Amino acid sequence: MHRRDQMTLRQLRALKSVGALHKVTAAAEALNLTAPAIHNQLKNLEDIIGAPLLERESKDRAVLTLHGQALVRAYEEIQATFDRTLAEIDALDRGLSGSVRLGVVSTAKYFAPRIIALLAREMPEVDVQLEIGNRGEVVEAMAHGAYDLCVMGRPPREPLVDAVPVGPHPHVIIARPDHPLAGRTGLKPSDLAGDRFVIREPGSGSRMLAERFLVDVTDGLPVATIAMSSNETIKQSVLQNLGIAVISAHTVAYELAVGRLVVLDVKGMPINRTWYLTGSPDRVRSPAVERVRDWLLANAHRYLPDLSGQKGTA
Repeated sequence: MHRRDQMTLRQLRALKSVGALHKVTAAAEALNLTAPAIHNQLKNLEDIIGAPLLERESKDRAVLTLHGQALVRAYEEIQATFDRTLAEIDALDRGLSGSVRLGVVSTAKYFAPRIIALLAREMPEVDVQLEIGNRGEVVEAMAHGAYDLCVMGRPPREPLVDAVPVGPHPHVIIARPDHPLAGRTGLKPSDLAGDRFVIREPGSGSRMLAERFLVDVTDGLPVATIAMSSNETIKQSVLQNLGIAVISAHTVAYELAVGRLVVLDVKGMPINRTWYLTGSPDRVRSPAVERVRDWLLANAHRYLPDLSGQKGTA
């Protein structure tokens, strides 16, 4: 039987650090400890668990065993719980009624500040903390319980989440106003075969959507692409004539409104997706989280960008 009462957060932190850096000496340096201290913590932890937690891939590289991976996942969930709890305590100390950690995928960062601004005005007694990441980062953080609520596109299969639609999320093809196909109507996907597409980095939901569309452009044959790490960089790349892009219309609402970019009229576009509000089905929501959740579901028309005047976005 495992002696759980003897397990410490320091031991788990040391295990996570070695698992991430793959060397005891590197973990010791990162944690400002000595290598023998790290060795001792890991040995004690292995004695408690009764199984090896690390194995050597080579002389200079150690990796987590399945037991070690399970412990690190548990530690990350513990840390997320502590972070939420400390944020709640801090909010109470400042005379607020609670705190809410709101995660959003990077595509939503163009309207997320408006959410925070509206909530600050209408719920000044609630401390809403905003965290942004690409889809892969957000899904991983959700698995660790890092967020109370999250605004994202397609909900993940893992971890299991409650997902409620909040509003439409159209994706369009953008180009410079002087692009040869700008202004033409009824374009077929194959008409874009000669163009290079600017796409997001691996792990982005926008990239997955773009890759599915590109299959239709040349019937599965390779398409010229260039990857960029953010929607902002994609917009600038299109403006600099590096290519065209499949992108969330909500990320380019301003550029379309002022005429810096245009939407190409392509058959099958826009690709209509949905924004969702997600949360853990197992966690009891605090009154502050419930209030913010209800507000987000009722006020999407106030914080999602208005695209009604933009041709090709609806």
